[in-house]
Amino acid sequence: MDGAAEEPVEKRTDVAVKGEAALKSQFLTTKEQFHAFVDSEWQGPKGEKATDGDKVQDAMTTSIEEPEPKKLKLDPEEGKKGLKPDGKRMRGQNKSRPHTKPTAFDEKRLCLSVIQDKRECPFGDKCQFQHDVAEYMATKPADIGESCYLYDTFGKCGYGLCCRFAKAHTTLDFKTMENAELVRANEGKSTVKNNLSKDLQIRLRKRSVTFNQSAEYLDMLSNQKDKREQRGNGKKFKMDVVPTHTWSISPQAGPDKPPPVKTVGPLTDVDIVKLRLCEKKQVDFQDKLYLAPLTTCGNLPFRRVCKRFGADITCGEMAMCTNLLQGQQSEWALLKRHESEDVFGVQVEGCFPDTMTRCAELINGNIDVDFVDINSGCPIDLVYKKGGGCGLMTRTRKFEQIIKGMNYVLDVPLTVKIRTGVQEKCNIAHKLIPEMKKWDVSMITLHGRSREQRYTKSADWDYINTCSKLASPVPLFGNGDILSYEDAMKARETGVSGIMIARGALIKPWIFTEIKESRHWDISSGERLDVLRDFSNFGLEHWGSDTRGVEKTRTFMLEWLSFMCRYIPVGLLERVPQKINERPPFYLGRNYLESLMASQHVGDWVRISEMLLGPVPKNFNFLPKHKANAYK
Repeated sequence: MDGAAEEPVEKRTDVAVKGEAALKSQFLTTKEQFHAFVDSEWQGPKGEKATDGDKVQDAMTTSIEEPEPKKLKLDPEEGKKGLKPDGKRMRGQNKSRPHTKPTAFDEKRLCLSVIQDKRECPFGDKCQFQHDVAEYMATKPADIGESCYLYDTFGKCGYGLCCRFAKAHTTLDFKTMENAELVRANEGKSTVKNNLSKDLQIRLRKRSVTFNQSAEYLDMLSNQKDKREQRGNGKKFKMDVVPTHTWSISPQAGPDKPPPVKTVGPLTDVDIVKLRLCEKKQVDFQDKLYLAPLTTCGNLPFRRVCKRFGADITCGEMAMCTNLLQGQQSEWALLKRHESEDVFGVQVEGCFPDTMTRCAELINGNIDVDFVDINSGCPIDLVYKKGGGCGLMTRTRKFEQIIKGMNYVLDVPLTVKIRTGVQEKCNIAHKLIPEMKKWDVSMITLHGRSREQRYTKSADWDYINTCSKLASPVPLFGNGDILSYEDAMKARETGVSGIMIARGALIKPWIFTEIKESRHWDISSGERLDVLRDFSNFGLEHWGSDTRGVEKTRTFMLEWLSFMCRYIPVGLLERVPQKINERPPFYLGRNYLESLMASQHVGDWVRISEMLLGPVPKNFNFLPKHKANAYK
């Protein structure tokens, strides 16, 4: 795996195709030659040469076919087999993606009472998990490596015998070891914040959580509607801001009249004076590099990788406000914050003032964040057709009520992410931004594309420049097509307060270092593998080092590799820098690993994951979100 094949490989000598990145001619090759080289030189995750049977299987899973122009609805039985009705394999898509339950990878699990060295199982004979350690160890999959990241970092591994690196901290008589010195050093420390407590989850599911501030604001909206209906009778109305947390001051209440709601205890400023905008927690957004909230790929381990490379601001993945209010564990997991994230926010999506205001109050009182972001730029149909995401940009009355309601209950800044508009040639952001200034938005992020445009054309930075002038003095961040420090410098010339980076961080997370050091980094394939190794370690810490955690880490790594494979090393480019909308042609790298990382095929991404997380299970399958071949 150290270098290219000794036999000369025929190079592609034709001129560069429109839309493809310009590479030096000595590295260019054809699709067939590229995959033949990658398959012939593959030595397996542990370095052993692939057998003839493996090559046959790889040949079956690495065949390249063009995607069908229209996807057919899958029959349930055919979907289980990973085939479409015409017999061809499924391709990447957002709809009808196969979902493998975590239990499928770990059929026989060890009881938690055994893992934690407890003497008795609370479920007794009714327990469905194994208690015989010797039997479990005999059927457990082989360990992946000799050292356990959790044991080496924290002094103990909470997964005990279930850990896929258990040999590093298990004695011959199946007892789990601990490093007392490291355990003492980490005692009482919590690296991850914003966990959902069981008590809060139960109260949310029983709908027993009270939202006093939200109720006050929603009452004001209701009164405002009633008064608006009375305007026909010649009566004027002005919406009063009700400042109290526990009771409302009516127009009839005065110094000598008691409030309509009975209060307990002395009256303080907190009861009658609402927190002003200037008194809220302030965040310095000026000239910062902002890692965009990225669905699926913008998970906590990935954000930790970007923080190491110099990202200033991070934000959790988009969370649905209704799911948060229902106490869904999977949705609350998107709000988790690592200790390394010094400026961190959460992004919520919703389309109604009542749910968004309650969600903001829930966040404000239960988790630690520096700001809350409203997603009004999501283009996907599932969100847009319900009136959320981009749909909010055309529902200005609801949008205003949402922003004012969330500002009313939050003690931290409220930010908004928008697009240029919904239709491709009908920009509306310039009309919306002056209104958002009146609604006391703390920061605006503008993606220089419309909903219909998606990624078919380049981002409109001239329009972003126009909007940044309209937004002043409110900070406006620009977003779109940043893949090098040169792109970032051109973006800063437009007058934006800062830059948000999304796809560019997925393709090359070291872009933050390049921008801060104003250079092109010709990063080696070994260094890129080390970045992936860091991600796998962070993933094992976040999702677990047992079989379930390993496979979950692998799945998110494969989703990331579907973007990372688009990176072209600087030393191979004919023209520097690489543009984000230019497709990489088929090329052979300066060594085998560089060539393997350039593969657009999911089977080769699985090979990379096997170098870090061991062989995939027999029942493993993966379908990436974008148009690419599935692995089964």
